[in-house]
Amino acid sequence: MTDHPILISGGGIGGLAAALGLANKGFAVTVLEQAASLGEIGAGIQIGPNAFHAFDRLGVGPAARAKAVYVDALVLMDALSDEQVCAIPLDEPFRRRFGNPYAVVHRADLHGVLVDACRAHARVSLRTGARVSGYAQDGSGVTATLADGEALKGMALIGADGLHSAIRAQLVGDGAPVVSGHTTFRSVIATGLMPEALRWNGATLWAGPKCHIVHYPLQGWKVFNLVATVQNDATEAVAGEPVPTELVHRSFAHLASRAQSIIHAAGSWKRWVLCDREPQEKWVDGRVTLLGDAAHPMLQYMAQGACMALEDAVCLAESVAANTSDIAAGLEAYRQERLPRTTRLQLSSRAIGEYVYHPDGARRLARNAWLKAKSPTEFYDSLQWLYGARG
Repeated sequence: MTDHPILISGGGIGGLAAALGLANKGFAVTVLEQAASLGEIGAGIQIGPNAFHAFDRLGVGPAARAKAVYVDALVLMDALSDEQVCAIPLDEPFRRRFGNPYAVVHRADLHGVLVDACRAHARVSLRTGARVSGYAQDGSGVTATLADGEALKGMALIGADGLHSAIRAQLVGDGAPVVSGHTTFRSVIATGLMPEALRWNGATLWAGPKCHIVHYPLQGWKVFNLVATVQNDATEAVAGEPVPTELVHRSFAHLASRAQSIIHAAGSWKRWVLCDREPQEKWVDGRVTLLGDAAHPMLQYMAQGACMALEDAVCLAESVAANTSDIAAGLEAYRQERLPRTTRLQLSSRAIGEYVYHPDGARRLARNAWLKAKSPTEFYDSLQWLYGARG
């Protein structure tokens, strides 16, 4: 379509999905990943039906499904009273309603599916050790500048370079991310170490005052993913820092003993201080746009960060393919389509942490009564806007 490829800064889930989507539409794509090798940091992620819709449209649905664990329910437990508040069934009625399942998967496994598909595609080129530090453009294309000074010409540039995006820094210029004051501790343990009474085939969340714990099985039930989050007024962004187990134990010592037993099952923990950004209308600068966390970073509480990046990738590819004579118009069509939905997810992720996962006192009791009264159909109705979308 031109002599130059579309350049994508970032080889994570969103960047690779965008590369695959664009390549499937006939575009040559070069992915520029700053790390020395393609890989993913972290463990489990939750994949809603909307993400499977995107996998199918990218042509990797069967490969993604083969890596997933299909949980029976989304379970909310009260971490003070040790009672089940609600369980949203994810069985056949759920799948019929939304057209796809709900699953959990190891982040590296999902990333590997996309890496393999990109490597197998003749129109995708993958480069590692290539950090994009900035860009310039004219009427004919974009020039991406790498940290080592190399300049690469492209017909467009997609910034899929995450929360601390260099492309966003130039395009939006909104400074540092917003530090939430919430710290997440993560661990992965062998299934045999998980308390036997808690080896549930569900994505389970224990909600406590200013904290919550999540657990679910991964990799064919070989391991359990543990995620424990506390509002501790952290002020500095931290990612993947090892912490003493005693610190984690103290942070959740006020919870019921069964909830604490999850914390005590793990022998090592790492912490992340959660960050997001204020929603921004400006995603596009001529032939340059943002995608995934570079465009709309969100707190983890709706379990939709990766899902939104996958949806972005599908929408971007289709919008650009529909505007081959004016790529800037294609990028703008993508922005207009995605902005309202991703902004809603950013704001919803903040709200659900405050009003559903972390309340205490009367608010906690009101939450329990409200959720206990809902039927599966009512839960499905409330999720239609999210899981029913096709990307």
